[in-house]
Amino acid sequence: MRLSVKVVPGSSRDTITGWLGSRLKVRVRAPAESGKANTAVIALLANTLHIPKQSLRIASGSASPLKILEIDGISEEQLESKLALPR
Repeated sequence: MRLSVKVVPGSSRDTITGWLGSRLKVRVRAPAESGKANTAVIALLANTLHIPKQSLRIASGSASPLKILEIDGISEEQLESKLALPR
């Protein structure tokens, strides 16, 4: 499945804050340099969704705060239930 994400790097903690329309807003402590924020986003989502990091990859937007992630092995319904965030 594909997931649209808005990333806010340099935050005080790593957290998923909720939905902005159809886009998931994610805050990470890592700075937006040398792919550190991208790595932190993948680690946070893999941990939250209980899937291996290798199941997530950035399909587009690696140098942008607006990203599209591809996630293997999970459906949209499973994603929403594991995130437990109101839309």
